[in-house]
Amino acid sequence: MTTTVSVCMATYNGARFVRHQLESILDGLHPGDEVVVVDDASTDDTADVVAAVGDDRIRLIRSETNRGYVKAFEAAIAEATGEIIFLSDQDDEWVPGRRALLVEALRDRSIAAGDLVLLPDDAPLRSPLTGRPWHLDALPSGGSLANELRLLAGDAPYYGCAMAFRREARDLILPFPEFLVESHDLWIATVGNTARGLAHVQSPVLRRRLHDANASAPKPRGLRKALQSRWMLLRAWREAARRVRSAR
Repeated sequence: MTTTVSVCMATYNGARFVRHQLESILDGLHPGDEVVVVDDASTDDTADVVAAVGDDRIRLIRSETNRGYVKAFEAAIAEATGEIIFLSDQDDEWVPGRRALLVEALRDRSIAAGDLVLLPDDAPLRSPLTGRPWHLDALPSGGSLANELRLLAGDAPYYGCAMAFRREARDLILPFPEFLVESHDLWIATVGNTARGLAHVQSPVLRRRLHDANASAPKPRGLRKALQSRWMLLRAWREAARRVRSAR
């Protein structure tokens, strides 16, 4: 029996790229898969663009109020029905073979993270892979204290857009901690590390598009914000450990 996949996407004012992203996703999915899109009360026509794609595998949920991308992803994950749950941003481009790579990685792990390549804002659509500036080669699979310390130091390139997890892991991942106001991807990686169930796919699984409106674009952070972020991740580590203990 074929493993079913749910792709969870949060959208907000992403009309410029979202159709292309959805087409790149749908090209690699199977007939029984689904794409759950939670539109976070966009003020442009993003939701209408999603609806106009016209594929029965897309399930569009329109939020009445804007709650931020973390809550939007949480809502999409809660709605997923597939055995494997993929995360997706609204403005990247999936590479052929992504589905198979991550499903295979999850045969004996609960959470998987892959490599990615960067796609500048002005790059042609479906441009060739040009390198691996973000990669996980130096991080051991499975999960370890070293992994988590590197994550806390900001030296572990985990991106939600390159991640997937088994549906059983959702009970550990959801609900997101109330204090989690950013970096849902680092929360998921922390759960995987703590549960010793994190797989690393050392092959690019998408092209990540960089532009001025990225929700998680690299930006200089002041000392206060950096310390707040580190404290949030420490709290996440403690909460992940509590959930893993409770599940055993």
